Amino acid sequence: MQPLAVSAWTLTSALGAGRAATLDALRSERGGLAPNDFPNVGLDTWIGRVAGLEEQPLSGDFAAWDCRNHRLANLGIEQDDFAAAVAGARERYGADKVGVFVGTSTSGIGATERAYRERNAEGELPDWFDYEHSHEMHALAGFLRARLGLAGPTLAVSTACSSSAKAFATARRYMQAGLCRAAVAGGVDTLCAMTLYGFHSLQLLSSKPCRPADAERDGINLGEAAGFALLEWPPEAPSARLQLLGYGESSDAHHMSAPHPDGLGAKLAMRDALSRAALEPGDIDWVHLHGTGTPANDLAEDKAVTDLFGAGMACSSTKGWTGHTLGAAGIVNFALGALAIEEGFLPASLNTRKVDAALAGDIVMENRTAPPRRVLANAFGFGGNNASLVLGAAE
Repeated sequence: MQPLAVSAWTLTSALGAGRAATLDALRSERGGLAPNDFPNVGLDTWIGRVAGLEEQPLSGDFAAWDCRNHRLANLGIEQDDFAAAVAGARERYGADKVGVFVGTSTSGIGATERAYRERNAEGELPDWFDYEHSHEMHALAGFLRARLGLAGPTLAVSTACSSSAKAFATARRYMQAGLCRAAVAGGVDTLCAMTLYGFHSLQLLSSKPCRPADAERDGINLGEAAGFALLEWPPEAPSARLQLLGYGESSDAHHMSAPHPDGLGAKLAMRDALSRAALEPGDIDWVHLHGTGTPANDLAEDKAVTDLFGAGMACSSTKGWTGHTLGAAGIVNFALGALAIEEGFLPASLNTRKVDAALAGDIVMENRTAPPRRVLANAFGFGGNNASLVLGAAE
């Protein structure tokens, strides 16, 4: 496929708000996980929480959209001059020619949880609750469209943990079809009681900082994040340093919550991404693993990666830095891959102490000064819904 220029991008997570804060945390090997202190959730686990969202309500014209998810989205687009970059694209192409394609798994469900806690004696929800502008799955896309002053195609993707990676694929198809000339792609997911208790019920939460690929890994930590990229055709963004080279998608439907044990769907998505990018496995310098830290997921992904790339491929998971951000996991992996390319290093698999002997991949145990030219980033979701993105330095 013809590459797309990434003319602007940003990431906000438990590592900090924006690219500079994220880079500083990675360079300093300072993870964002902390013991769970999320309100109304009494679980013994660690979380990747973005500080200060409780004190940043949306107001004025956007008061109706106020919820934790949109507060984080708003904080995210204010970093790295991202909103200004989108405004520039709006001026160049027209508001109706810039699309919004974002992934989320829970949208603003935290507002619904709060509303149910505040029901009156008759069981009625409080007057302030606005489902359409908070919890409805399209609410995030609608908020960003309004907040950024756009009028192009707008779509929310909700395919569990592959959501924001698939948003890039969707944006690329809309641009190829001529329905928009530029696109905001990315995703947002925030912590809430439903996901924390849900993963606890599946016995997937770890009571310690998660340790992807480790011999003693025992589960995930949940986190929250917002990340976005502005996509344009290369001739219209000649100064862009980064390109989306390819994407791959698959749905193996092996199990509702467990991956295919041999990683067949994951391998299909990665191979599809390489094919679209017209690249061979040897052209990739680093595989940014989905790497959740559960025994089954890490083993299945390792089988898929080593079967396709061989045992010598450098690979690591960054879930030990940010936690598993669910619907935002794809944009987190994309953004940290972009940072690795632009800053010339490979981030370590934080908290991993001893690699599981059953894994064959070359797990990056310490930050490496090894400038990658091309990165493949994985995001795999429940139901065997898989997505892989290939990004590289602009030629």
